[in-house]
Amino acid sequence: MNKILLVGFTVISSILLFSNCEKGGKCGVANICQAGGSKSHNFGSNCMTCHKSGGEGKGCFSAAGSVSNATLTAHVTGGTVKFYTQANGAGQLMYTLPIDSKGNFYTTESMSLTGLFPMITSAAGATASMSTGLSTGQCNSCHGASTSGLYQN
Repeated sequence: MNKILLVGFTVISSILLFSNCEKGGKCGVANICQAGGSKSHNFGSNCMTCHKSGGEGKGCFSAAGSVSNATLTAHVTGGTVKFYTQANGAGQLMYTLPIDSKGNFYTTESMSLTGLFPMITSAAGATASMSTGLSTGQCNSCHGASTSGLYQN
């Protein structure tokens, strides 16, 4: 009887352990936004509250955020966020992230964003730029919290 309980406990513990490792702040897990994708959630929230080491989200994001339309009344369903070495799309383009069908962009790929200038580009080509350099890739830690939400023109 004790052997059966021990085997059962071991099997259940293994299932719980391995299913928890699939998410649970494991930074080595890739989780990258796809154009047209619909796997994202929690529009407007600071993604890195969960997608960090020890957090509940799948993978640790280096950059993430949410993009609304120009009137901030709905999420956009496409476009890109580009990161340049100078303001207003000047300088060298360093990274490009797609915006998914739920208005979110995110990546677990290693990105050095400090001092870069983001530009949102709509599917139609309209742009909106940030005039100051970044200090973090946690876009919704400011936008939608202490400053206006991110939007496409």
